[in-house]
Amino acid sequence: MANEPTLTARQRDVLMAIVESYIATGEPVSSGSIARSSAIASAAASPATIRNEMAALVDAGLLEQPHTSAGRVPSASAFRMYVEALHRGSAANLPGPTRAELHSRIDSSFVGIAGGDALLERTSQVLAMLSSGVGLAIGAPPATDMLEHVHFSRLASKRVLAVLVTRGGMVRDRMLAVERDLTMSELEIASNFLNEHFRGWTLDAVRAELSRRVNRERSAYQQMLASAQELWSQALPAVEGTPLVFVEGVANLVGADEDRERLRAMLGALEAKERLVELLNAYVDSRQENVRVVFDLERTAPEMAGLVLIAAPARVGDSLATVGVLGSKRMHYESTMNAVGYIANLFDRVLDLGREDATGL
Repeated sequence: MANEPTLTARQRDVLMAIVESYIATGEPVSSGSIARSSAIASAAASPATIRNEMAALVDAGLLEQPHTSAGRVPSASAFRMYVEALHRGSAANLPGPTRAELHSRIDSSFVGIAGGDALLERTSQVLAMLSSGVGLAIGAPPATDMLEHVHFSRLASKRVLAVLVTRGGMVRDRMLAVERDLTMSELEIASNFLNEHFRGWTLDAVRAELSRRVNRERSAYQQMLASAQELWSQALPAVEGTPLVFVEGVANLVGADEDRERLRAMLGALEAKERLVELLNAYVDSRQENVRVVFDLERTAPEMAGLVLIAAPARVGDSLATVGVLGSKRMHYESTMNAVGYIANLFDRVLDLGREDATGL
């Protein structure tokens, strides 16, 4: 890690023990408790020696003293060093599920899932459950994805259900509010027209061609085209215009922070889903393959101060996505990083299984 302070072996052991104690208890850590911990016992260090080491860690910007407490808490830099140690396998693991147990729980949670939307939604739920934080899943299907099939069904007066399937494996359903009541026959004609003429076209190209044809035609054919264009223009934003954003587990953060004003601001940012898209785009590069852990979220989103983002890019068919967890600094880093990385790599396999189930193969 760039600019990482140079520490002695004992200082590093002390720091790792303090981070793990703080994650486990949420309380400032005293020198006495660290001197008694199993991580330090082999060094036969006295509380006085540990106090001196903790003072050096304070000077290095790795420990902070909250209020007038006699104990210390890790700084963001300390948590970064802890995560780096986990990557290297040089940090003791906190109690938690084994990697095999965690993967088994994740696999069972995705059984029966079919379609990109359902996969993203379940991902946010599973990550929230496993991390006790906020599970995030954001899909950004490209306009280059191609139409495979579209179907319209009448739900009620001026209410239509649109189901759109792309060749990238994405399935979207959306309830549309149309200007005039369309009959089942009109909806079937619109579906057949789009499927017959535009299967294999990119989604953006379908919209452009419909607009061109409506402007050109001046006949009864135009009415059918206009209906098809209206239905398509409302169904298309569901796959092209706005990223698919699934957020689960916001309640997990309530009570984790006593600063109620900041908590309200943070919850407001979570509700403004475009803010989350900006946040993830700022920190997660779709070209990378590894899990990223980000501590300085307040640089991009001040209302996220004190929270940590663990995220990774994923692929849903031919489309890009991002999955992650937003949580407190006291989260179980190893299992959360493992879960995020495993799920990000699981997407294509889950979609393939869903397609097999759907076709009965």
